[in-house]
Amino acid sequence: MTEPRPLPADLDVPQVIVVTGVMAAGKSTVSQLLAERFSRSVHLRGDEFRRMVVRGRAEMSPQGDPEAERQVALRHAIAARTANLYAEAGFTVVVQDLFVGATLEPFLAQVQARPLSLVMLAPDVDTVMRREAERVKTGYKDNWSIRAFDEKVKSETPRIGLWLDSSMQTPEETVDEIVRLLPEARI
Repeated sequence: MTEPRPLPADLDVPQVIVVTGVMAAGKSTVSQLLAERFSRSVHLRGDEFRRMVVRGRAEMSPQGDPEAERQVALRHAIAARTANLYAEAGFTVVVQDLFVGATLEPFLAQVQARPLSLVMLAPDVDTVMRREAERVKTGYKDNWSIRAFDEKVKSETPRIGLWLDSSMQTPEETVDEIVRLLPEARI
């Protein structure tokens, strides 16, 4: 394994970088590789907070469920507070979760750390379908349609930060582009 290239000093500062996108967009892999570029960093996986619920967890569905939406808001509040604490302690925090549609701006409002950047991984639908088929875990189950979810995310999510079509990129190339364009991702 080769060592990641060092970052310019003006980028390697305590900050929060939010990485989001549809399921199977590459958030986990890209977030880990991105966090590895910084001298002091944390990869904060928001989905871990969901998995901590032992009993009573409500899963999101295309039809909507008020309890599932309440639990997503709770998970996002915990992630924002955790990111703030790590950033205060001098870490760059790469927060990875499904922050889309109406959930994005309330989450960002809770992140007090600055600089704050947003990266929306937005590969094309065919790429998402291929990646979903190759994954061990399944994000699109029950009545989820990859195409319908992608359209919903792209039409309902505010166009802020850096939206990156990573369809033709390796994860490493995606991280290189994020680092190169990080000033454009600032919000």
